[in-house]
Amino acid sequence: MNATIPPSLSPLRRSDLHPDPIVQFSEWFRAAENTGLPFPNAMTLATANRHGIPSARMVLLKGFDARGFRFFTNFESQKAHELAENPFAALVFYWQPLNRQVRIWGMASKIPADESDDYFRTRPRDNQISAWASEQSRRIENRAVLESRFEHFARKFGKRPVPRPPHWGGYVLKPSEFEFWQGQPNRLHDRFRYSPLTDGTWHIERLAP
Repeated sequence: MNATIPPSLSPLRRSDLHPDPIVQFSEWFRAAENTGLPFPNAMTLATANRHGIPSARMVLLKGFDARGFRFFTNFESQKAHELAENPFAALVFYWQPLNRQVRIWGMASKIPADESDDYFRTRPRDNQISAWASEQSRRIENRAVLESRFEHFARKFGKRPVPRPPHWGGYVLKPSEFEFWQGQPNRLHDRFRYSPLTDGTWHIERLAP
């Protein structure tokens, strides 16, 4: 990872961190949005199947709060099958202009159907149709198959509102641990881990880079 940091960033101190990791994440997320990055909400989602074989892919964060971090997908996709077998997952955000990284571990579960409905209604119409057309993670012969399915569902729904497919919806990852990383020269990076305490607060400790 590139050790060059913006001159405006100083070493990260324990006293700089908010005691609540959700608040700390929110501050860093807003700073990432202000850099002009095209997708500051892009994150790596890592899952593993029942045998512990991992896989990872980029997805988009679609909201976060005290409950956790939300993303949406096809429930018949590889990631969804793996989450059904093993709900433990991890997220990674990396914001290159700030040379900052956040790692989050936790357990993912489906969000209520009405929340998935609400989000689905905000998607562009073509994206809604694509959710019906794509049998995500399944083998297809060629692109023509995908385009044909898209046209089929476009004709089917016509000008009517596109309903959310029953096989598509959201997950929320409830965090059990966070790590905030900020790059520094000479590879002396700053790393802080948040671990939950029994009273609902978080223990913060510095890690060697």
